[in-house]
Amino acid sequence: MAYKILAVDDDRELLKMLKNYFELKGYLMDTAPNGQEAVDKIWNGYDMILLDIAMPKMNGLEVCRKIRDSIDCPIIFLTAKSEEQDKVNGLLSGGDDYIAKPFSILELEARMIAHLKREERHQKRQKLEMGIVIDYVKKAVFINGKEADFTKIEYKIIEFLSMNPQQVFDKERIYEEVCGYDGEGDSRVITELIYRIRKKMKDLSMENHIITVWGMGYKWKK
Repeated sequence: MAYKILAVDDDRELLKMLKNYFELKGYLMDTAPNGQEAVDKIWNGYDMILLDIAMPKMNGLEVCRKIRDSIDCPIIFLTAKSEEQDKVNGLLSGGDDYIAKPFSILELEARMIAHLKREERHQKRQKLEMGIVIDYVKKAVFINGKEADFTKIEYKIIEFLSMNPQQVFDKERIYEEVCGYDGEGDSRVITELIYRIRKKMKDLSMENHIITVWGMGYKWKK
C-alpha cells in the first residue's frame, strides 16, 4: 500500500516539486499552502506530514501543537531557519525531525523512509515491566495502571531506550535515533527531555528507569 503524505508550505513551487517527485516514487501526495488548510486536512489520515515553520495564517509550530493530540504520524519540519532554538521548539512542539532549506530531495526521502519504517517495526509490540507498560502500538506508557502524559518525543526516547535495555547510549546517539539527524546543541535537548521524563515518572510514583552513566550517557534499567 502506498504511503499517504501531506506537504505543507507557502512556497507553491516547492510544493509542486515535492508532489511531482514523490508521486513518481509511488507516494500519495496531498499539499496545503498554509497552516489553517493543513489543520483542515489532517482528518484525511496521513502516514507522514512535511511541515514548514514560517507560514501565513498559522505557523508550523502552531499547527504541530494543534494537531499532535489528534494524530501520531511522523512530522518532519521543512524550514529555512537553522538556529538551535528553532530546532528545540520544533521538537518540543511534537515534531519528529527537522531539515533546513535548501535540502537534498534524496536526503529528505531517506529520512522519510527511516521514520515510516520505524513506525512499521514498532507495530504489535508491547513491553511489560514492574509497574510500567509500554504499548508500542498505541505509543503510550502506563504507569501503575494510569496512562502517563508524555509528549511524542519523550515517548520516543522511552521507546528507544526500553527496547535496548542495559545498553548505554550517549546523548548524540539518542538524538540521532529519535529525531533522525545530528546537529549542534543536541545534547542540551536530550538532557532537558530526559529531565522531563524522570519528573513525570516521579510524579506518578514510578521508579526511575532511565539511568545516567556518568561520562557515557544513559541506559534503561530493567
